[in-house]
Amino acid sequence: MKATVAICTHNRAADVKEALLSLMKQSFTGPFEVIVVDNRSTDHTKSVVQEFQHMVDIPIHYVYEERLGLSVARNSAIRRSSGEYVLFLDDDAVASEDWISGIVALFDGDPRIGCVGGKIIPAWEGSAPQWLPAENRTLYTILDYADDIVEMQRPDIPFGANVAFRKSLFDKMEAFREDLGRVGSNLLSSEEAELIERIRARYTVYYTPHASVLHKIPRSRISRKWLLRRIYWQGVSSAVSSKKKAGILLKSLVKLPLFAVLTVLFAYDKRKIFRNISKLSYSNGQLRGVLKMYQ
Repeated sequence: MKATVAICTHNRAADVKEALLSLMKQSFTGPFEVIVVDNRSTDHTKSVVQEFQHMVDIPIHYVYEERLGLSVARNSAIRRSSGEYVLFLDDDAVASEDWISGIVALFDGDPRIGCVGGKIIPAWEGSAPQWLPAENRTLYTILDYADDIVEMQRPDIPFGANVAFRKSLFDKMEAFREDLGRVGSNLLSSEEAELIERIRARYTVYYTPHASVLHKIPRSRISRKWLLRRIYWQGVSSAVSSKKKAGILLKSLVKLPLFAVLTVLFAYDKRKIFRNISKLSYSNGQLRGVLKMYQ
């Protein structure tokens, strides 16, 4: 089996159907399989997958994962995959026709490549927010890294909505850290960055614009409130991913409701806001974006 496409999902049956439909239209002519990891959904995700299993000749496997957590679901997919490469597609993403072929061709061309990411195009529900600074577009899982195939240099990484790994590298290293990544409604992340940092010790990481996906952004996320919440959790994620930082920061911040943290931060002038948020490990570019939203 050349490729395994993994879709991890939680209560998004309608989106999973669209994602699967996009996989039925691939230009790739080699053998591939699909694994849908149902991460404790309570909707009709299972019946959607079963419908496709009866309709197509492509192997589509349904896996129910009881333990809630995106990293848990991803690791479950990796363990069950039989493909030479494991391609992750978000449940709310739609793959372009050349998605699988573009990623596989890149891997096949260079055995030193351990990870490949592709272009992620936003599909806004409604219109794109005019107030969103360019520095913060990546927080909506938007990626347009280059016009050509290039190696991604540290600290740049692909995003989980469109990322693939050489399966054999997991014979030598652990997969996703399960104390990172989203669980339920929290926005904990950094599991991809932590894994890719370890991969870079032995392999290269590449980006291709020729294997794109369309990623849906629901109206519920198109607000300053959601973006601030996302940035807050990015800081917490950075702290958790570094064992040296995890202790005091996590105990003090995770237990506080977001509105309380923001109220404290925005009680000061902008210079103090910048200084305080910096302690949560955000990039300077993202911080400038936050300040622009309130000018």
